[in-house]
Amino acid sequence: MRRVAITGVGVVAPNGVGKDAFWRGCVDGHSGVGPIRSFDASNHPIRVAGEVHDFDPAPFIPDKFRKSVKVMGRAARFGVGAAGLAVADSGIEIDREDPTRIGVVMGTGVVPMDLGELAPMIARAVEDGRFDETRLPDPAGGDAQLFPLWLLKYLPNMAAAHVSMAFNCQGPNNTVVTACVAGTQAVGEGLRLIARGDADVMLCGGADSRIDPLMLLAYTALGTLSKTADRPPEERSRPFDRLRDGFVISEGAAVLVLEEYDRAVARGAEIYAEVRGWGSSFDAYSVTKPDPDGRGGARAIRAALDEAGVDHREVGYINAHGTSTKLNDAMETAAVKRVFGAHARDVQLSSIKSMIGHSIGASGAIEAAALALSLHTQVYPPTINLTNPDPQCDLDYIPNTAREGKVKFGLSTSFGFGGQNGALVMAAV
Repeated sequence: MRRVAITGVGVVAPNGVGKDAFWRGCVDGHSGVGPIRSFDASNHPIRVAGEVHDFDPAPFIPDKFRKSVKVMGRAARFGVGAAGLAVADSGIEIDREDPTRIGVVMGTGVVPMDLGELAPMIARAVEDGRFDETRLPDPAGGDAQLFPLWLLKYLPNMAAAHVSMAFNCQGPNNTVVTACVAGTQAVGEGLRLIARGDADVMLCGGADSRIDPLMLLAYTALGTLSKTADRPPEERSRPFDRLRDGFVISEGAAVLVLEEYDRAVARGAEIYAEVRGWGSSFDAYSVTKPDPDGRGGARAIRAALDEAGVDHREVGYINAHGTSTKLNDAMETAAVKRVFGAHARDVQLSSIKSMIGHSIGASGAIEAAALALSLHTQVYPPTINLTNPDPQCDLDYIPNTAREGKVKFGLSTSFGFGGQNGALVMAAV
């Protein structure tokens, strides 16, 4: 099996666009959570989110592809922009590569349609007797037709499709839709495609955006979002803290350039980290609640360590899933203890969701990028807002201030609705 290096990192996140701005925000403990600006949330039960403001992917993609931006949904725009940032960061001259040896895997969650716009539009068309499948009226009213490619803004595979077209990637192309594990799994699938020789370069990551009234109501009904209104927005996401009451929804994307290791070395590429192992499991417990004993999460972590050939005592840092929900944070703590035993007291963990919120299908990819940057810089971002110790969450979560230290192997974990579990192992180079 061939070794796999990370040679490019592109991030679009609420606390920074671009690898450097994002990482500076993480290390400094800067929160990107704030009042919702993308719609009028004044009468909505949820009024805060981790939004990416005023993002335009056009500067980061080839000139000839910029006209396609108008047919992209919001998540796809984040994804193609992150891919452009990652390709530029890698130094790969993409036009000189064999396109059939470059592939794409992107993760995402539920891609929201603008039902607030669509439903009354169709109702009006039916009332007027003008409805048929070819002549939907324009959302603005009048007699104009609906934009013919409207549906393509909302298909889950569009982020992967646009990334592939923008950079002429003609190799393997997959879209992963495994809830909050999707971005992590995309990197894991890319690892295996290169390791077994199906591709030489993979653009892997996740892109998601679901900050709209309907989606926020849906998550509120599930009881997963923070509803505490007596704290400033930047203090609402507080993983592992005793006063946590749910996650803060966010959006964004991250793409990693994965490359066959010897090839990367031969061209003199900067290598951020080596991806060593990927593990996946399923709880088979509940569609909404994780197994409280962490057995499924532990199986995914062990599988990743086994594939990496790494003993659990060699792991020095975990970029935790850490959602800021009561059940997830307690479960993740239990899973770590189940795998690491006595070493659980020595390993450091932190959750960057405390700063950027939970971007669902993109979250694992953004956290994989953070893990790679941690191993590259040997700096580990904090879990901010961790001020009230929880007896159930009693490990070292790097509270409030970043740390430096020598770590060879790191782990990134993700756990999602339905019982999905995933883990990645990376090595410092």
